[in-house]
Amino acid sequence: MRALGVVAGLLASLIAVPAAQAQQQAPVLGEKPYMGWSSWTLQATNYPGVNPDGPASWLNEKNVLAQADVLAAKYKKHGYDHVNVDAGWLGSFDEYGRPVVDAKKFPRGFKWLGEYVHGKGLKFGSYLAVGLDLKAYNDGRTPIYNAPGCTTKDVVYPDLRRTNGWDMAYKMNFDIPCSQKYVDSLAQVLAGWGVDFLKLDGVGPGSFKGGENYDNTSDVKAWNAALKRTGRPIQFLISWALSHRQADVWKANTNGWRVDTDVECYCNTLVTWNQSVKQRWNDVVQWIDDAGPGRWNNLDSLAVGNGQMDGITEAERQSYMTLWAISSSPLYIGDDLTKIDDYGHQLLTNDEVIAINQAGLPARPVDQFSDQQVWYARNRDGSYTVALFNLGSRPATVTADFAQLGINGTAKVRDVWSRKDIGQAKGSFSADLPVHGTKLLKITPRTSVSPGVVQGTGATPTSVSLKWQGKSGVRYDVYAGGKKVATTTSTNVTVTGLTPATSYEFTVVQNGSRSKPVSFVTPKETVTYEAEKGSPAGGATVYGCACSNGSKVGFIGGSGVLTMPTVTVPREGTYLVELSYVDASSSRTGIVTVNGTSFKLPVAGSNDDNWNLPQKATVPIYLLAGDNTIRFGNPDDSVFDVDSIRI
Repeated sequence: MRALGVVAGLLASLIAVPAAQAQQQAPVLGEKPYMGWSSWTLQATNYPGVNPDGPASWLNEKNVLAQADVLAAKYKKHGYDHVNVDAGWLGSFDEYGRPVVDAKKFPRGFKWLGEYVHGKGLKFGSYLAVGLDLKAYNDGRTPIYNAPGCTTKDVVYPDLRRTNGWDMAYKMNFDIPCSQKYVDSLAQVLAGWGVDFLKLDGVGPGSFKGGENYDNTSDVKAWNAALKRTGRPIQFLISWALSHRQADVWKANTNGWRVDTDVECYCNTLVTWNQSVKQRWNDVVQWIDDAGPGRWNNLDSLAVGNGQMDGITEAERQSYMTLWAISSSPLYIGDDLTKIDDYGHQLLTNDEVIAINQAGLPARPVDQFSDQQVWYARNRDGSYTVALFNLGSRPATVTADFAQLGINGTAKVRDVWSRKDIGQAKGSFSADLPVHGTKLLKITPRTSVSPGVVQGTGATPTSVSLKWQGKSGVRYDVYAGGKKVATTTSTNVTVTGLTPATSYEFTVVQNGSRSKPVSFVTPKETVTYEAEKGSPAGGATVYGCACSNGSKVGFIGGSGVLTMPTVTVPREGTYLVELSYVDASSSRTGIVTVNGTSFKLPVAGSNDDNWNLPQKATVPIYLLAGDNTIRFGNPDDSVFDVDSIRI
């Protein structure tokens, strides 16, 4: 963060500013998604020649200096200003259990490296894993710096329980003040090196770990306090695949969190599309509303700079960069900056795309029921950022429905990647996209906009709950047919007093501008259909859990399928079905087949390895009057466990 300076002539006026107002004007650490370069992608690859001395041997002073030089010369002017040295630099620990840099890899040390990076006008980032490193413990005899009477024996539990994503550290007991003192001593070392950014890795719940031993919320709070006490502004990122169940803790104590596992494939290229790049389209969704100034959803590094090394097509590289940009994810390059190809340079330096990212307005999908998806964000100037994605395995046409987005009349359309105005469009915009391709648009309406993307979030026999996209604090009138049924100043409402087993068409109106109508049927009565009372087959199995009726069906996917008990409704139409499921890993996708018609259903994963506790999602499902068959499966992937559905 840049230091704030004031000239003497402004001092008197600043003194007169109330303290609260002055605090509001202070810069926010991590106000925008950071940009830069990080080392791990090159450490993690088996690409020929990158790690010539064995796995993860790339990292050394010479290589980092080369990356810093190129970053400063070619990419800093576009906003890339972080040089983050990830895992692999740690050599040993000093007499106080504090990290010591590997002198063979970095002979001049991190303080010198930090000064070099700062001299280039860049920021210096580093890395540690959560918990007390096993090698720092030293049989509990290591004294804690600036904490008389404290040793490493005092900071851990007597049973030496292990923690972090690899079980490579002892869990620290923060009920003992010595533990905070130890973290304080580590933070002071980082500040002394001139570190501007810290990635704390292997944090739980997350990193595909859960339970008491992997609850690192106390560590995160301690690190937040320790970094602030250094007096140096140090951005704080936690990793990896964090559990959304602790989102409030992460938001209060960090500047960002990795929402997913590593993007690297640990193969002969840097990444592959199927390995984990495509997973981000599903995994980021539950986090969208958590992002904002000072706290960002981190999708991991960008390996889009060298097609041969990256291991993905040009269309995939562009889609990869597009999702990161529209999600307001930090943009940090994982490629070797000395080997960026022309197309990669174009992707990484498109200032219009970067501006979308730095605006800090994360886009969201209209829906994810197919591989052809429309993502959108309303910008502060009244325009829309709209990304069309074809995530399927065949070329396809993808269409943005203007009415659904809240765009009325004619709109100006600009192709952001080509930096060209396309012209005027009305009603919709379509693009023919290659496999895994994208079109990124800036759409500027000529007239006022309406509430956008109205969705149902729940229903009872006498009520329907709705949400939509728009500004909070303005008046919205909600109509069922031609009758006004609710007025609100928020962007959600529950309409009550409805009649059971009745179809309603809802419209949300703002200043005379009407949303695209949506229709839902209220159920005649609330009925829960238990998965274990259905027909699991092909390996799908009933298990116990803390679910409704105490059971669920798991091992769905591949040959495993679940046919739910017959669902009976009195009236045809779209019902808001509550799905109770368990997904303790990253997002899993089910193929839901209703009366022979299928759609994709990705759900939010908890990333905490708790396969006992159910989650809920509302799914709009079109049902016929009478009996209906609903089946869950996915021939190509594992599916979430199903507890029940409720109508």
